[in-house]
Amino acid sequence: MGNRADDQGTDVEIYRKALSTTIHADTPTGAPEQLLALLDELGLRRQTLTTAGPAYVWHEAPAELPEPEQKRLATRAVPTLLMAGYIVNITSDVFDPAAYQEAVAEYIGRARPPGATEPAPLPPRAPATGATRTNRST
Repeated sequence: MGNRADDQGTDVEIYRKALSTTIHADTPTGAPEQLLALLDELGLRRQTLTTAGPAYVWHEAPAELPEPEQKRLATRAVPTLLMAGYIVNITSDVFDPAAYQEAVAEYIGRARPPGATEPAPLPPRAPATGATRTNRST
């Protein structure tokens, strides 16, 4: 028994399991507990299958959620995983663009210190003339 994260060389592969409605989040064999705990925190449920060989661990979107909410939950996990430095792939049939944009906006909002304001826009730049400047010290 393999998994997509092992096969693809990623940290997390999010996809719909074939012939089912289950949304899986596969991690590589022997994934660090820090990654598994983060997936737990993001609302995905950890599953484990112990074999004579390695123990297989993966996460699933909660089955009791309606399908759109499962997709939303899985998609909203992606920005946090990416910002934590993980390599993530999510299939297009699971990806929810609106949920992704919402999660990114919330992540950025959490990253900004309290009381911080939006940065001022940069002033317009003069059109390029083709000339270049070099700074030479003599």
